[in-house]
Amino acid sequence: MICTDMGELKKGAAQCLTVVSGDVEVTDEETLRSRLIDDLVYTAVFSPDEATKDASRWLIRRAGVALGVYPASIQSLYEAMGRKEESGFTVPAINLRGITYHAAQAVFRAAIKRNVGALIFEIARSETGYTDQRPAEYTTAITAAAIKTGFRGCLFLQGDHFQFNAKKYAADPDSEGGAVTDLIREAIDGGFYNIDIDASTLVDLSWPSIREQQEKNYVLTAAMTALIRQIEPAGVTVSVGGEIGEIGDKNTTVEEFTIFMDAYLEELNKGRDRQKGISKISIQTGTAHGGVPLPDGSIAQVKIDFAALEDISEVARSTYGLAGAVQHGASTLPGDAFHQFPETETAEVHLATGFQNIIYDSAHFPADLRDRIYAFINAELRGEKKDADTEEQFIYKTRKKGFGQFKRDMWELPPETLAAIGTELENQFAFLFDQLNVRDTAEVVSRQVRPVDVPMAVPDALKA
Repeated sequence: MICTDMGELKKGAAQCLTVVSGDVEVTDEETLRSRLIDDLVYTAVFSPDEATKDASRWLIRRAGVALGVYPASIQSLYEAMGRKEESGFTVPAINLRGITYHAAQAVFRAAIKRNVGALIFEIARSETGYTDQRPAEYTTAITAAAIKTGFRGCLFLQGDHFQFNAKKYAADPDSEGGAVTDLIREAIDGGFYNIDIDASTLVDLSWPSIREQQEKNYVLTAAMTALIRQIEPAGVTVSVGGEIGEIGDKNTTVEEFTIFMDAYLEELNKGRDRQKGISKISIQTGTAHGGVPLPDGSIAQVKIDFAALEDISEVARSTYGLAGAVQHGASTLPGDAFHQFPETETAEVHLATGFQNIIYDSAHFPADLRDRIYAFINAELRGEKKDADTEEQFIYKTRKKGFGQFKRDMWELPPETLAAIGTELENQFAFLFDQLNVRDTAEVVSRQVRPVDVPMAVPDALKA
């Protein structure tokens, strides 16, 4: 049930939650997990009343903390990886574009069975728009899924590709910089204690030296890092990521990395007290976001430069104390590629489109809904089709934008349909967790990360 006003919300919550001294006590966990959490999360996402929506989000997040589910920074684990105290696994960073509450349950089911703790949920700047998921909503849906499945521990929520748009920056740098700044503030307020800054879009290869090519990148990455250090909650060191080469462009070299890092650290500490810098570095190794669709809509095979991942990761750890290099655009790779990420000590791998494809291409996904989504794409997004694209390529590249427009339709699919798609997703998450060697990393996370309970003000609508 979606609560349309505070009266309905309070009546439902009273079954198993109590607001005491500005916080939440869970009085009946079984009722919360079996019935109420579904109502709360659907209310948090779809209630027509903003006060009711905000109150439901607060109840979910504080109930999560009461049960031992904490939004957290992965910083201290990555520092331990930088010191080579922890190794042998690659942290999966998972972008959930659609049916997020249900997809996250599939993640947690696979994680619980394998005792996985080292995993990240993330959403990119662009995705917050076309999937209609702002940070506070995303955090709420993930937390609700953790409660539903009985997951306990750290929730590593990450802002992925908080990216500077090159065209907008060229036209109005202050406005574009302000937009990224505002998103960082919103994300941290929403419980995202891991932020990936991406100013690699502004790298200008026309300059003769690498430092000149990377100047806007390292200057803006340093500025955003300094901002994060100013606004991060007390007791939390937000994990910040940087990026060198725009994904889909030329492969990154060790020389580019070291020149970027030296210039970035110099810029970060110029005129400031010494501050913690980035904890990892995203590089280009030959992939593209979403994969490269062929004319028939299938995905082209790509060859990843694993040597670059290994070499840059080693220099990142030994010279700068970072966790290592990060691989983007990996979810559509062939299955036999994933075991190579932990073997080359890649710190983190970002996974998104492959899960989107499982949802859309599932035999359980209603054909009539898929047809409506594709009709919307053809009618409203036709201008995004490139002349060289076939119809199959056009649909493949743009169907990600159906998740926001048809969000409620997807969330309100029959329970048996959601369960069947969830099983397919769970199987893929299980495969990836095994390949990335993150089994039994719950103990690693418990050893290295001390979660902080960041206070949240009680919504006015609940104070009464």
